[in-house]
Amino acid sequence: MVEMLVAISIIAVSILAATMVAQKSIYVSRQAFHATQAAFLLEEGAETVRILRDNAWTNISSLTPGANYYPIFSGGTWVLSETANVVGIFTRQVSVMNVNRDNITKDISTIGTDDPGTKLVTVTVSWIEGGATVTKTLQFYIMNIFSQ
Repeated sequence: MVEMLVAISIIAVSILAATMVAQKSIYVSRQAFHATQAAFLLEEGAETVRILRDNAWTNISSLTPGANYYPIFSGGTWVLSETANVVGIFTRQVSVMNVNRDNITKDISTIGTDDPGTKLVTVTVSWIEGGATVTKTLQFYIMNIFSQ
Protein backbone atom coordinates (compact mmCIF):
# COMPACT_ATOMS: atom_id res chain seq x y z
CA MET A 1 0.00 0.00 0.00
CA VAL A 2 2.83 2.37 0.88
CA GLU A 3 4.55 1.57 -2.41
CA MET A 4 1.39 2.50 -4.32
CA LEU A 5 1.11 5.82 -2.46
CA VAL A 6 4.76 6.62 -3.26
CA ALA A 7 4.26 5.70 -6.93
CA ILE A 8 1.08 7.78 -7.21
CA SER A 9 2.82 10.71 -5.50
CA ILE A 10 5.76 10.52 -7.91
CA ILE A 11 3.42 10.36 -10.91
CA ALA A 12 1.33 13.27 -9.59
CA VAL A 13 4.41 15.44 -8.97
CA SER A 14 5.77 14.57 -12.43
CA ILE A 15 2.51 15.52 -14.13
CA LEU A 16 2.29 18.75 -12.12
CA ALA A 17 5.89 19.67 -13.02
CA ALA A 18 5.29 18.92 -16.71
CA THR A 19 2.15 21.06 -16.65
CA MET A 20 4.01 23.96 -15.04
CA VAL A 21 6.83 23.72 -17.62
CA ALA A 22 4.30 23.68 -20.45
CA GLN A 23 2.47 26.69 -19.01
CA LYS A 24 5.71 28.67 -18.65
CA SER A 25 6.73 27.67 -22.17
CA ILE A 26 3.47 28.98 -23.59
CA TYR A 27 3.87 32.25 -21.67
CA VAL A 28 7.46 32.77 -22.90
CA SER A 29 6.42 31.89 -26.48
CA ARG A 30 3.62 34.44 -26.32
CA GLN A 31 6.03 37.09 -25.01
CA ALA A 32 8.49 36.38 -27.83
CA PHE A 33 5.69 36.49 -30.40
CA HIS A 34 4.48 39.86 -29.10
CA ALA A 35 8.04 41.25 -29.02
CA THR A 36 8.52 40.19 -32.65
CA GLN A 37 5.25 41.81 -33.69
CA ALA A 38 6.25 44.99 -31.82
CA ALA A 39 9.59 45.07 -33.66
CA PHE A 40 7.76 44.92 -37.00
CA LEU A 41 5.39 47.69 -35.91
CA LEU A 42 8.34 49.84 -34.81
CA GLU A 43 10.00 49.43 -38.19
CA GLU A 44 6.73 50.15 -39.97
CA GLY A 45 6.35 53.31 -37.88
CA ALA A 46 9.85 54.43 -38.90
CA GLU A 47 9.07 53.73 -42.56
CA THR A 48 5.84 55.73 -42.19
CA VAL A 49 7.81 58.78 -41.05
CA ARG A 50 10.26 58.34 -43.95
CA ILE A 51 7.37 58.15 -46.42
CA LEU A 52 5.86 61.32 -44.95
CA ARG A 53 9.24 63.06 -45.24
CA ASP A 54 9.62 61.89 -48.86
CA ASN A 55 6.16 63.26 -49.71
CA ALA A 56 6.90 66.71 -48.22
CA TRP A 57 9.17 67.92 -45.41
CA THR A 58 6.28 69.99 -44.07
CA ASN A 59 4.62 66.69 -43.10
CA ILE A 60 7.39 66.41 -40.48
CA SER A 61 8.38 70.02 -39.77
CA SER A 62 4.78 71.10 -39.04
CA LEU A 63 4.34 68.53 -36.26
CA THR A 64 4.21 69.86 -32.71
CA PRO A 65 7.43 68.88 -30.91
CA GLY A 66 6.78 66.34 -28.15
CA ALA A 67 3.17 65.68 -29.17
CA ASN A 68 2.04 62.11 -29.78
CA TYR A 69 0.84 61.13 -33.24
CA TYR A 70 -0.54 57.81 -34.42
CA PRO A 71 0.24 56.34 -37.86
CA ILE A 72 -2.83 55.36 -39.89
CA PHE A 73 -2.96 54.01 -43.42
CA SER A 74 -5.74 55.99 -45.07
CA GLY A 75 -6.56 56.83 -48.66
CA GLY A 76 -3.69 54.78 -50.04
CA THR A 77 -1.00 56.48 -47.98
CA TRP A 78 0.22 56.95 -44.43
CA VAL A 79 -0.94 59.86 -42.29
CA LEU A 80 -0.32 60.82 -38.69
CA SER A 81 -3.45 61.25 -36.61
CA GLU A 82 -3.82 62.87 -33.21
CA THR A 83 -6.37 60.20 -32.30
CA ALA A 84 -4.96 57.06 -30.70
CA ASN A 85 -5.45 53.85 -32.62
CA VAL A 86 -4.78 50.26 -31.69
CA VAL A 87 -3.30 47.58 -33.95
CA GLY A 88 -4.41 44.29 -32.40
CA ILE A 89 -3.19 44.59 -28.80
CA PHE A 90 -0.57 47.22 -29.67
CA THR A 91 -0.67 51.00 -29.42
CA ARG A 92 1.87 52.70 -31.68
CA GLN A 93 2.76 56.36 -31.43
CA VAL A 94 5.24 58.71 -33.04
CA SER A 95 6.70 61.89 -31.57
CA VAL A 96 9.08 64.39 -33.11
CA MET A 97 11.53 66.66 -31.30
CA ASN A 98 13.58 69.60 -32.54
CA VAL A 99 17.33 69.16 -32.90
CA ASN A 100 20.13 71.61 -32.11
CA ARG A 101 23.48 71.79 -33.88
CA ASP A 102 26.77 72.99 -32.49
CA ASN A 103 27.59 76.29 -34.21
CA ILE A 104 31.22 75.33 -34.88
CA THR A 105 31.30 71.56 -35.53
CA LYS A 106 27.72 71.33 -36.88
CA ASP A 107 27.29 68.14 -34.83
CA ILE A 108 23.95 67.39 -33.18
CA SER A 109 24.19 68.81 -29.69
CA THR A 110 22.13 69.81 -26.67
CA ILE A 111 23.42 73.36 -27.12
CA GLY A 112 23.68 75.47 -30.24
CA THR A 113 21.10 76.64 -32.69
CA ASP A 114 17.93 74.93 -33.86
CA ASP A 115 18.33 72.90 -37.07
CA PRO A 116 14.95 73.09 -38.84
CA GLY A 117 16.08 70.45 -41.35
CA THR A 118 16.66 67.71 -38.76
CA LYS A 119 14.26 66.11 -36.28
CA LEU A 120 14.59 63.40 -33.63
CA VAL A 121 11.81 60.85 -34.14
CA THR A 122 10.69 58.43 -31.45
CA VAL A 123 8.42 55.53 -32.39
CA THR A 124 6.90 53.70 -29.42
CA VAL A 125 4.89 50.49 -29.35
CA SER A 126 3.21 49.41 -26.11
CA TRP A 127 0.91 46.61 -25.04
CA ILE A 128 -0.36 44.82 -21.93
CA GLU A 129 1.45 41.57 -21.12
CA GLY A 130 0.63 39.64 -17.95
CA GLY A 131 -0.97 42.65 -16.28
CA ALA A 132 1.99 44.97 -16.98
CA THR A 133 2.54 47.44 -19.79
CA VAL A 134 5.46 46.54 -22.06
CA THR A 135 6.99 49.33 -24.14
CA LYS A 136 9.49 49.13 -27.00
CA THR A 137 11.03 52.28 -28.47
CA LEU A 138 12.95 53.17 -31.64
CA GLN A 139 14.69 56.55 -31.94
CA PHE A 140 16.31 57.97 -35.06
CA TYR A 141 17.11 61.26 -36.74
CA ILE A 142 15.40 62.27 -39.93
CA MET A 143 16.61 65.01 -42.21
CA ASN A 144 15.16 67.09 -44.99
CA ILE A 145 17.31 65.43 -47.67
CA PHE A 146 15.41 67.07 -50.53
CA SER A 147 16.07 70.68 -49.54
CA GLN A 148 18.02 72.88 -51.93
